[in-house]
Amino acid sequence: MPIADSDGTSIYYERHGSGPAILFVHGSGGHHAAWWQQVSGLREEFTVVTVDLRGFGKSDAPTSPHSSRPEFDGQDFPGDVVAVLDQEDLTDAMLVGQSIGSVAALRAGLLRPERVGSVVLGHSLGGISHPELKELAAADRAEAVKLPVIDRLLTKRFQQERADLTFLFQQMGTFNVARMQDLRNLDTDGPFLEDIQNSGVRVAFLAGEKDAVLSVKTVTRAHELLPGSHLEIVEGAPHSMYWETPGPYNAAIARLRRTLTARKEAA
Repeated sequence: MPIADSDGTSIYYERHGSGPAILFVHGSGGHHAAWWQQVSGLREEFTVVTVDLRGFGKSDAPTSPHSSRPEFDGQDFPGDVVAVLDQEDLTDAMLVGQSIGSVAALRAGLLRPERVGSVVLGHSLGGISHPELKELAAADRAEAVKLPVIDRLLTKRFQQERADLTFLFQQMGTFNVARMQDLRNLDTDGPFLEDIQNSGVRVAFLAGEKDAVLSVKTVTRAHELLPGSHLEIVEGAPHSMYWETPGPYNAAIARLRRTLTARKEAA
């Protein structure tokens, strides 16, 4: 069982396939197995790495010396990704985050630019510190919270037509000890646009046309503010597009992996 050590916490991960490396970082309700459709769809061309952040899936849940209850600091999650990068000795990896997992992915990329060539911010601004973006994201959240949680993540049509996969999607989070509130401070003191530009790490924004959590308008504005960034918008896709529309999602990821690698080689 592959395990990486992240400052004393055991981090579970899996490696599949061969080729240019793509490392997926799950969101608040996921873990390594949530990427089953990406592993099967991409491993013939790419090395696909999936990871469980601390408190998720099979990774350890750190506890305080003074309590038997798990305690988390969102600031530690990027280190979990770095531990896997180092353990597998990956170079020019593309990190792909889902929702709040994108914040951990971006920070990990900035911590290890010698190992990370690019970061894909899936349905997320990656915790970028910018007043206009914070205001736009807050407005999007204010609308999202009016909806039931499941309606923020999957379309109504998918829920009706694929009740089986909707149920499995909801069950994914039951394997985790950590919860959304444990990730709340992950984007505290987020990177500035200048930090990203100076790192040399390429950034792509991946958005779903029907994302009820983060609007295409907000993601497009982030792309405009970050020179050299790439923007992919998938038609008809919701917030959890990796689950509901894996075909278009996988195609976008493969396209970004090839494109961003080509750009780096041409530089």
